[in-house]
Amino acid sequence: MKIILLLLFAFTSLLYSQELNCTVSVNMESLPVESRDLLSDFSNSIETYMNQTRFTDQNWQYPKITCALSIFVTSAADESHYQAQIVVTSQREILKSERRSLMLSINDNTWSFEYVKGQPLYSRQSVFESVTSLLNYYAFVILGFDGDSWDELGGTSYFSKAYDIVNLGANSNFKTGWERNSSSYSRRALVEDLLNEKYRPFREAIYVYYYGIDLYEQNPAKGQKYIVQLVDALAELKKKVDLNGVFVKVFFDAKYGEIIDRLKTYPDKKIFEKLKKIDPAHLAKYDEAMSNG
Repeated sequence: MKIILLLLFAFTSLLYSQELNCTVSVNMESLPVESRDLLSDFSNSIETYMNQTRFTDQNWQYPKITCALSIFVTSAADESHYQAQIVVTSQREILKSERRSLMLSINDNTWSFEYVKGQPLYSRQSVFESVTSLLNYYAFVILGFDGDSWDELGGTSYFSKAYDIVNLGANSNFKTGWERNSSSYSRRALVEDLLNEKYRPFREAIYVYYYGIDLYEQNPAKGQKYIVQLVDALAELKKKVDLNGVFVKVFFDAKYGEIIDRLKTYPDKKIFEKLKKIDPAHLAKYDEAMSNG
């Protein structure tokens, strides 16, 4: 269980009010000087919000989750309405190791929002607001992926909260990015996949995968067996359902490098043939791993 595993960290005896340790950067090079001035406090406002907001209804008893938001403001319609791209990353502690595991690496290029310089950001999860609702959404996605890594299906409640925000956004004046679309990534498609029963075996295998990632630090051969279980589970799932969803893409965008690194000494190189079929977006990387094996 999550709490038992985390007791292996010496600092888990501390109680935290907030869950995230978030770093925020804002790039405004595409904007005219006057628009940049209007957003001069935007980075600090968002970082303060992410690090001082309690996204759960209880004291956080675990190490804060390391995450980052890289925001690229691409245009300004007027003095308060903007378009932006946001890159969301998060990391997970690896037990008995100084290494971290990349959990998420999401590139979301359809964020439209309203912001007035100096305006305070308040957490109101039942009301849609173009800035804080997006921050809440990604906070819950980050918490959900972390929860799934420590407990089987441990992130479900967070993904459900993220889905509630999607529905609020789709009925707002800032619906772009919250509605269903045909692009390779969408906020709605991600949480719909995560909560879809057809992907349940995948989420269950993710918990086993992270057990293997933790175990690998002490015993690589044993750790590899659990990592391979994820690949085998997905290979079987692919025979039954379409694996071209956003959830699968988001997972492998973050994990393909880690998987290759941990399996490069695995004796059966056919594992990379399976990965090529499951994750064709990174086919060249798997071919390279096979040729270097």
